[in-house]
Amino acid sequence: MQEEIQKVLNRMCDPKEDEAYHFADKLGAMADEETKNHLITLVKGDNWEIAYLACRALSKTQWNEEALDAIFEAISDKKNKSVQGAFTQILEEFDLSERFVDIFRVYLFGNFKASTLAKDYLDSVEFDITPRTIRKAEKHWKHYLHNPEDEGSLILKKSEVEPMLQELKELFS
Repeated sequence: MQEEIQKVLNRMCDPKEDEAYHFADKLGAMADEETKNHLITLVKGDNWEIAYLACRALSKTQWNEEALDAIFEAISDKKNKSVQGAFTQILEEFDLSERFVDIFRVYLFGNFKASTLAKDYLDSVEFDITPRTIRKAEKHWKHYLHNPEDEGSLILKKSEVEPMLQELKELFS
């Protein structure tokens, strides 16, 4: 089996491969623990295109939380600032219900595409919210307020975030 996995992995990582997405999906469907660990290493690597394909492969596995940890790490890695949107887009393939705070951080601190996609997730995903989740989100919001990108985005985000946080708090009052 490892030989077959290695062949599929090589095809996925081949820059001349036209069917790389197909091989990423195939690899995810056949992934074992060792393959998962290798894919996570690729997500953290320096080639963002291979990292993206590794994310796609991971989305087809049972390791949702470990994969998401690696992807959110890649999103916040400064070397990926220009491609954050691609990593944020692949999140649609995962169960995000436990990841409100991570999505919220991408919304606040991501580039334009990542932030826009994160806002869509915030508006459409059914999250598991607890009082602790809200406190963590408020902590990131306060950090953002003291380090905004610019005045224009601060005004826009304030108009969206403050009602959202208020609504969440009302769930527990």
